[in-house]
Amino acid sequence: MSDTQKSDGLTYAQAGVDIDAGNAMVEEIKPLVRATRRPGADAEIGGFGGLFDLKAAGFKDPILVAANDGVGTKVKIAIETGIHDTVGIDLVAMCVNDLVVQGAEPLFFLDYYATGKLDPAAGAAIVKGIARGCIEAGCALIGGETAEMPGLYAKGDYDLAGFSVGAAERGQLLPAGDVGPGDIVIGLRSSGVHSNGFSLVRRIVERAGLAWTDAAPFEPAKKLGEALLTPTRIYVKPLLQVLRSTTGLKALAHITGGGFPDNIPRVLPDGVGVTLDLDRVPVLPVFKWLAQAGGVAPEEMLRTFNCGLGMIVVTEATQADAIEAALRAAGEDPVRIGFVDAAPTGEPQVRYTGTLSL
Repeated sequence: MSDTQKSDGLTYAQAGVDIDAGNAMVEEIKPLVRATRRPGADAEIGGFGGLFDLKAAGFKDPILVAANDGVGTKVKIAIETGIHDTVGIDLVAMCVNDLVVQGAEPLFFLDYYATGKLDPAAGAAIVKGIARGCIEAGCALIGGETAEMPGLYAKGDYDLAGFSVGAAERGQLLPAGDVGPGDIVIGLRSSGVHSNGFSLVRRIVERAGLAWTDAAPFEPAKKLGEALLTPTRIYVKPLLQVLRSTTGLKALAHITGGGFPDNIPRVLPDGVGVTLDLDRVPVLPVFKWLAQAGGVAPEEMLRTFNCGLGMIVVTEATQADAIEAALRAAGEDPVRIGFVDAAPTGEPQVRYTGTLSL
């Protein structure tokens, strides 16, 4: 091959993929990853796979529970505002909250970060949030993948996916098989919109003619973009504390896409439903603004958003007071919002009394 032919040859970097930038980012995030170490994992990255030692984590006869999720179009707000250090928390939360509702302790987490052109600073900020979420959930960040894909993503765009594995001792998985009429339903407060419904949120913001840098109508001390990027709450540690210190907790439901009517039935047996008192739902200002600015009906709010309650707890009636006390001791502010009752075939499993305060 002639020198001329060599000089005209293409490189991977000229095709839009910068391996050196990726390697530099890996070195930058290694201290963040190490901070997530826990028994069973040393939280080092750079190999072809992550390792976890269940015996070192203290399990004797575990059942593994796996979950994966993303952040949805909430990442679009992060991209457009340049605030990248919170969506990683959302990513972890959406996965680990789905593990703890099955009675499992989250053990480790892996992430997938895909972008058109790697921005090492933005990537490091995202991983910083992921590491914070892992520390809050008590799980180790043991691996991940950064994919630079020019032509598939526009410059500046990215998407995230998360994968987590937890474990519970055999016989301790939720929901319990005896959820039935007379049980009590308790709600745990959310931090905001969490990570669902953002296609509707963004449409409402557009309809209202607001910019991300404008003051948030529902929280004037913050800019709109910053306020809407408030991370999803991670409920893992308080719920594990309650599960280990009480009896009578029968089921947990993470309120994500589909809201109350789609998520609560996932933990109910056939023929059983719940009646919720909407007067007791602590509707956050952000939801009141979304409903008013978007003209969103209460029924649509309930099936799209958490409306102020990001987690539902179902308890045995005789243990409800003790479980509420344990939740408060763990830092929660529980709200008793309903009860379990019979749901004849063909009837909705989630019914309401009262009125949502919008």
